[in-house]
Amino acid sequence: MTQAPPAASAPLHRALAEARSPRVPRTVPYVPERAFPWSGPGLPLDGPGGAMDLDRTLRLSLAAPREAGGRLRPVPSAGALHPVRAHLLIGPGCSLPPGRYAYDPRTHRAHPRGPAPADAPPGAVAVLTVVASRTVAHYGHRAWPLLLLDAGHAAAALALAAAPGGVRVSLDADGTELAAAAGLPRAAEWEACRPGGEPELPLAALWLPPGETPSCERDPLAAWSAHPSSRTAAPLPQPDAGTATSGELASVQHLLDHLARASRSTWHPAHRPAPVTDDTLRTRRSADPADLTPPPAPELLTQVLATAQAARPDGPAWVAAVGGDAPGLRTPTGPLASGDARPALARWAAGQRWIGTAGAVLVARGCPADAPPALVRSSHLAAGYAAGTAQAHATALGLRSRPIGSWQQADPGAALGDAPGQDWIIHGLALAAPPAPPAPLESPAPPYQRTPHPAPPTLSGKEERP
Repeated sequence: MTQAPPAASAPLHRALAEARSPRVPRTVPYVPERAFPWSGPGLPLDGPGGAMDLDRTLRLSLAAPREAGGRLRPVPSAGALHPVRAHLLIGPGCSLPPGRYAYDPRTHRAHPRGPAPADAPPGAVAVLTVVASRTVAHYGHRAWPLLLLDAGHAAAALALAAAPGGVRVSLDADGTELAAAAGLPRAAEWEACRPGGEPELPLAALWLPPGETPSCERDPLAAWSAHPSSRTAAPLPQPDAGTATSGELASVQHLLDHLARASRSTWHPAHRPAPVTDDTLRTRRSADPADLTPPPAPELLTQVLATAQAARPDGPAWVAAVGGDAPGLRTPTGPLASGDARPALARWAAGQRWIGTAGAVLVARGCPADAPPALVRSSHLAAGYAAGTAQAHATALGLRSRPIGSWQQADPGAALGDAPGQDWIIHGLALAAPPAPPAPLESPAPPYQRTPHPAPPTLSGKEERP
């Protein structure tokens, strides 16, 4: 007999079922981005000295590219809403003085928020938070899984930019510890502590040590979370944020706060695929769906699929759906099923028909309908992290790509004859071959020359009529 899920998990499972349901979110006007809320003069990140170059790391990951006028960022985000913020906890060995900072990606500046503890670990700890209002306004009940995926993509971008080195990533750190380390209140306490500000919900952390610093025996967050935050700067009030949140937004904030509760954090090393360079990170972009039809070479597809699986071994399993002469589903070790799954994927991904003809589609599978909170959180964060790493690898190989975040009724396990509700699609990444090289130009015509008139023909005999 199957035991009933704990009562505390019932709201989560309802929210998960709703996010995966075909119900379409209500249409609302596009919500513009709010001003950066942290006051005080921003400091440049290219200070003298320091083995950890924060200027380079953040410029290659979270900064708004200058050439795009500050409108686009290289990290994928659902709806291009970019809800992820980074709080930098700076210890010795960095290009910033020790202390707490809030990072502004549009100005590429760090805003001081308070001093550092005396025993701060070397390097920087980045605490990644999300602000949910714009994503909820756009995606409604489908928003909270997308917020987790966005945080995973941002974590991958930071890890790739900081590597090679001793980068460590935690996708399961306790939300209370993350908030205390960053000097932030919990979501339920935000209005009382920061009137008029929008809650920032901490979801992940990275430790970026200087050079090849050996891993700490102590949790890198411990010194920061134990450091009093009474002297930490507060965000500016945002009148347009409103103090009374909608029921849907309040539910998402409560749910993400609930998912971030954990007993202990684990830290995994980050790896950058060998072909990925700084130039790769500067130039990666999501391709237009119209450009994603040519199939990638099988050997390149296998490499990217293996990268997605290896990026987070504790995350969901990845498979690739391909068409062509031998359509089917492939795992990193071989075929899983025959038949073209791409049309079904197109139906499951909010009816995006272009997916049915994409060159290949990588999908992350897992997270059962009755998964506990820790698995729901880690599955989505790890899927975003793996997709971000795989997309960078694909870019380095010359492939075009585009993440696919929202999935409804996407139960490939049931479609393959397994028990329903146990094997859902969490995230996707479409891949296509590089653009075809331009056709060579024809040889130029010779310069104009006068052609002499031929001699009139000499007729002999009788003229023949047609």
